[in-house]
Amino acid sequence: MSKLIVVTGGAGFVGTHLCKKLQEQGHQVISLDNYFTGSRENHVSGVEYREGHTKDIESLIPESPDLVYHLGEYSRVEKSFEDIETVWDLNKTGTFAVLEFVRRRGAKIVYAGSSTKFADEGFGKDQSPYAWTKATNTELVKNYAAWYGISYAITYFYNVYGPGERAGAFGTVIEIYRQSFLKGRPLGVTLPGTQTRNFTHVSDIVDGLVRVGEEGEGDEFGIGDERAYAIQEVAELFGGKTIPLPERAGNRMNSEVDTTRVRLLGWEPKTHLAEYIQEIRESVGMVETKETRVLVFTTTFHPIAGPAEEALHTLMEKMPDVQFDIVTTLFSKDARNVASPLKNVAIHRVGWGTPLDKYLLPFLGAKVAKGLAREHGYLFSWSVMASYGTLAALSVRRSGRIPLLVTLADQHIGWVERLFIRMVMRKDDQVYASLPDQAKKLSSLSARMSTKKSLGDGDAFANQVRFAYAQTLQAQYKKSV
Repeated sequence: MSKLIVVTGGAGFVGTHLCKKLQEQGHQVISLDNYFTGSRENHVSGVEYREGHTKDIESLIPESPDLVYHLGEYSRVEKSFEDIETVWDLNKTGTFAVLEFVRRRGAKIVYAGSSTKFADEGFGKDQSPYAWTKATNTELVKNYAAWYGISYAITYFYNVYGPGERAGAFGTVIEIYRQSFLKGRPLGVTLPGTQTRNFTHVSDIVDGLVRVGEEGEGDEFGIGDERAYAIQEVAELFGGKTIPLPERAGNRMNSEVDTTRVRLLGWEPKTHLAEYIQEIRESVGMVETKETRVLVFTTTFHPIAGPAEEALHTLMEKMPDVQFDIVTTLFSKDARNVASPLKNVAIHRVGWGTPLDKYLLPFLGAKVAKGLAREHGYLFSWSVMASYGTLAALSVRRSGRIPLLVTLADQHIGWVERLFIRMVMRKDDQVYASLPDQAKKLSSLSARMSTKKSLGDGDAFANQVRFAYAQTLQAQYKKSV
């Protein structure tokens, strides 16, 4: 029997596949999406798309649906530390409105919970803003059922992969690895590498969602392939070079998969990760491996260092398999004969050995960097602070098309810095705050910090590096205050 079904997040990765399946079954489908991570390119013919926040669902969808699939929430663990206000807005404010909507309309809700709730013997639910909001939302859904008698089912996804994934700041690990592999880039493995995950193909997720929507009632509908893989093992399945990355907050060690309830509905996984990766490798053949090298711009460096440079040093020390070329100023005559403190770091100093060298960095630094770019194929260029080094980096980006990452390190963000960033940034660059107060002061630059923008070839690896850098800097910052 045809039903009216609402899918929040219907233009996202899982939502798109679900909308397509439901439409093929003859249902009338309405997607509600604010396009935070969804895309209009994902639209499915026959599905009605409405744009807006889930907190406004009451006004955006005056109809009374039979079923609501609530997928439209913030869905990344590590990045949720940076975006806690957005996490709360989407996952708490939005979900409350959706529950009120189904209560008033008498609809059934299928809520997409998170498997992080079960990680590390249950402690995973408190390890990140994302995990906590998702875990507490499952309790809210069950309470709404107890308080108001709504019909509900709660599902739990386990690391979904397949066609339509993305690899940027909100990327999934399989797509990040797939794109890196296809481009001959290194596959970053967050330490210790032994942390295990259960990976489930999107077609299996959708099959489970449809079955739960039709027949499921209650909690604990785990939809996941029981076969677990260590992250290091996943990287090795792709082949190519792997790079260890510093351990990060929110990185759970394991998760438990319980598919008992969904299997009672006739579900079972039909696609397995190892087979999926093997098909990718066979379709591509041999891939040329690129140089594992990053071009860094910073106003000063060892032996003249502040918190930003010290954090950079710590990070590079933890990544011995990556070569870093540092373009910086001489700044002081005492630094003229100082060697690099690390084997994987080459320092290229410019200037005359005075503090005025920073004014020469945009010109002399750009000249040195362009010469280096002719010799090497960099994964990306990185300006540790939005200052004079960024001007040199922009010059190199324009001439050599090296994607540029800018982090704000520990610098003060005043009106001069904000004006500077507005003037020099372009649409294919990203500016990232490293400390919480900076993000607040840069709120007016939200368009420059859009999650939809890409750094190009170095995107996936650059995002992994910047996450590690921000956490290193924050750890040092906490020790100093």
